[in-house]
Amino acid sequence: MLGRKLTRRLVERGRLRAESIDAIDLVDLVEAPVDSGLCATHAADLSRSGVAEALVSLRPDVVFHLAGVVSGEAEADFDKGMRVNLDGTRQLFDALRLAPGAPRVVYTSSIAVFGAPFPDPIPDDFHPTPLTSYGTQKLIGEALLADYSRRGFLDGVGIRLPTVSVRPGSPNAAASSFFSGIIREPLAGREATLPVSPDVRHSHASPRAAVGFLVHAAELDTSRLGPRRNLTMPGVSVTVAEQIEALGRVAGPAVVDLIREEADPVVAAIVAGWPERFDAVRAGSLGFEADGSYDDIIRAYVEDDLGAC
Repeated sequence: MLGRKLTRRLVERGRLRAESIDAIDLVDLVEAPVDSGLCATHAADLSRSGVAEALVSLRPDVVFHLAGVVSGEAEADFDKGMRVNLDGTRQLFDALRLAPGAPRVVYTSSIAVFGAPFPDPIPDDFHPTPLTSYGTQKLIGEALLADYSRRGFLDGVGIRLPTVSVRPGSPNAAASSFFSGIIREPLAGREATLPVSPDVRHSHASPRAAVGFLVHAAELDTSRLGPRRNLTMPGVSVTVAEQIEALGRVAGPAVVDLIREEADPVVAAIVAGWPERFDAVRAGSLGFEADGSYDDIIRAYVEDDLGAC
């Protein structure tokens, strides 16, 4: 989803890092649908030996590494999460290490790298101690990105994304999927299930803001980062109840009535180990911009995606 939106943004801009974009290569397990002559699609599995090397031979100037197995799936299938999130990342980084040049690499990490107990808010210097396999895999990727950047193999920026909501399309296997579902499904006239308590607090970014983070990371002057290459992105921290209140303000009470509470202890246990809010001073000082409110996040979904669902 973010890859499609990022591709659209790049095609519309036509420029990146003060240069014209002359080619965009899209890599996924399936061929990506595109409608631009700038784009070529490649169906490939980065975790397989030799695949990343073949792709890196295209000599990219910028690499956006978005591939991953999401939180709930990585917890349910340990081997798959390690193969995709860790082995695939290392295959890509090693291919770049062995190729000429040092391209900018924007690595999408996650706030799942942090583990409880948390201060409130969590400062930039809070030590990451993940409590899930997904968070552990992402943290290892962050360490590799920083070390490969230190050695000059690549020029990396890691961005720890808040939960991206409201996500368009169908629910995925992420434990966070319900954060989008309780907004997306009622807006489409469908019932939605809330598996956690309404007082659960979490940090969010719209897909529109997340794409903005990615583009800004690609253009950032990395001399300002020093050895600390991974940044926590700013987000909108709200409780589930405040999400639902925002939905009511944007779409009315009849839409809110389509949400029903149905506890899921597995999801609740995973979410309980996630951070609630951040003081992302460093990212803010570097020009990364969050959404203004959760109302704005819902409006961005209505403007960008609701008509296409």
